[in-house]
Amino acid sequence: MDTFSRDLKAGQIYEEIVLKKIQNKYPLAYKQEGYCKDWDIYVPELSIGVEVKSDQKSQYTGNIVIEIEFNGKPSALTTTKAQYWVIFDGNNYAWYKVGDIRRCIKENNLFPAQFISKGDSKMKTAYLIKKGLLLKYSSIITPVTNSL
Repeated sequence: MDTFSRDLKAGQIYEEIVLKKIQNKYPLAYKQEGYCKDWDIYVPELSIGVEVKSDQKSQYTGNIVIEIEFNGKPSALTTTKAQYWVIFDGNNYAWYKVGDIRRCIKENNLFPAQFISKGDSKMKTAYLIKKGLLLKYSSIITPVTNSL
């Protein structure tokens, strides 16, 4: 299985876990089927979208990657319509208001980097934010549990 397919399959599992957590309070929440650029999960009770990201490499790099451009085109944080992002770091799910991620970048005068990620063939532009710094902007942190 190639890197993209493996990452996609793992991402779908993380989305299911986040969806189950949301449905505990908002039972009408649902996962978008197929490709949806705006968000992964929609919560009708609140009229909001939730994007689920994974950055398990942060366990050894110490940085969370927040993409803003891919292959010369705006992406991720630049184009999201989601109000919340949930970032899984391998141990915890950290919940962020999108505006708080942007505020972290602005308040800390962060500058993006350009690189090609493993499994990609195109250049990406992203902020590499120290995990401890970004966590200060998190709304909620939930640890991994063994079940959905």
